[in-house]
Amino acid sequence: MGGEDGTTFGQQLLRHAREHPERSALTCGDVSLSRGELVARAQRLARRFAELGVERGSFVTIVLPNSVEFVESMLAAWWLGATPQPISSRAPAAERSAIIDLAGPALVVGVPANEARGLPTISAEEVRAVTERVAADAAPELKPLVAPAWKVLGSGGSTGRPKLIVAESPALVEVAAAPFAALLHFPSDGSVLVTGPLSHNAPFVVTIVGLLLGNHVVVMPRFDPSETLRLVELHRTQWLYLVPTMMLRIWRLPESNRLARDVSSLEIAYHMAAPCPQWLKQAWIEWLGPDKVLELYGGTELQALTVVTGGEWLAHQGTVGRPVIGEIEVRDPDGVILAPREVGELWMRRGAGEPPPYRYIGATARAAADGWESLGDMGYVDDDGFVYLTDRETDMILVGGENVYPAEVEAALDEHPAVRSCCVIGLPHEDLGNAPHAIVELAEPVSDDELLAHLRERLAPPKVPRTIERIDHALRDDAGKVRRPALRAARLAS
Repeated sequence: MGGEDGTTFGQQLLRHAREHPERSALTCGDVSLSRGELVARAQRLARRFAELGVERGSFVTIVLPNSVEFVESMLAAWWLGATPQPISSRAPAAERSAIIDLAGPALVVGVPANEARGLPTISAEEVRAVTERVAADAAPELKPLVAPAWKVLGSGGSTGRPKLIVAESPALVEVAAAPFAALLHFPSDGSVLVTGPLSHNAPFVVTIVGLLLGNHVVVMPRFDPSETLRLVELHRTQWLYLVPTMMLRIWRLPESNRLARDVSSLEIAYHMAAPCPQWLKQAWIEWLGPDKVLELYGGTELQALTVVTGGEWLAHQGTVGRPVIGEIEVRDPDGVILAPREVGELWMRRGAGEPPPYRYIGATARAAADGWESLGDMGYVDDDGFVYLTDRETDMILVGGENVYPAEVEAALDEHPAVRSCCVIGLPHEDLGNAPHAIVELAEPVSDDELLAHLRERLAPPKVPRTIERIDHALRDDAGKVRRPALRAARLAS
């Protein structure tokens, strides 16, 4: 763990509030708070959290949708030297309870008492009542403490088992926030738009780093493509968070709607969290310009991280960039390091002899004897050191002896204008062993024959789905995540 000499999150926010208390700090939906209001409300809530048992080193579980109450709860936890631990408010109650059991927090924000396993709770309504209360006599300023671990987040749920990732760095601006500020090309005293759920790592990090740099952070209650462009125009947004699903939905807006909005204020459109189809990336680069479209690849664990600019991507199409933190190498199943352009499993480490920057609760890292770790991603590295992803090893479909990666099939499906969202899984096949099965949400009616003809123009025969299933709801969440194991298990069961 890093040292504890530095600026706490609370101290940094106090500094901004004292310098310009009237400047906008946070907007979510119809609620906007100035720097002074946000700091005052966070301190009021921190006092209430302390009364409920939160202290330095505690975990505070936050089960709220995107809202000012979510952000205030984050800040209140940090103010006391505690660590916020968000859970999606849309997750099933049983899943939320299992994660709460695993985390053992001092306080749970936003769930009924019977779901909190006997732990202290506070509802969203109570949070609002505390933060909006104006005391007759102003309380003395609450000294901000430093949390030993600055964040605890889930893995995204792809394994079906609860797993928490604890960042082994204290909540200090110099240690936890400054590195991200540089990597993400963040503005200072500008405007940042957060489109994804705060229960996921990237939107969570973007929100706090944006606030610490004195930006006006605009958090969308829920992603909507038209509303995203409206907010960019309204707030003169300089920095925009995206995942490929959002990019696709914005691109699929009628061109007259998309081009009617003034997005000239955008300096950076940063996408991450899932592979982006090449045609979609190309379209965004042509729309905004290569200097504005950046991409990041890395796990919440942050053993290593890559970044690629639009210009670099044009020269190395399909890449997710070169490592800017840590190291990445490609190995075969026997652990042998592969030559450039040979596909294998990606292994990562922060550096020779350096410990991992995280620890798991509820899981064990997939680690080699020499200290390298894997998240299960497959890919290769080219001669210039640029990394390319194929898919996750656990998602790979073995079709008649040939490896088929769902992400490649999904990217081809996404190119069809009628496809709103899709997912490809492997199902048992009498002859081939397994065969690709496509699940699609359509924006307009289209026949199987038309979809299959579209795919045959883009994919080798083993990769073309043998079956297509239509559904009437989105497959991916607002963070661009999809749970292939759960979708496959449900179809095998039926």
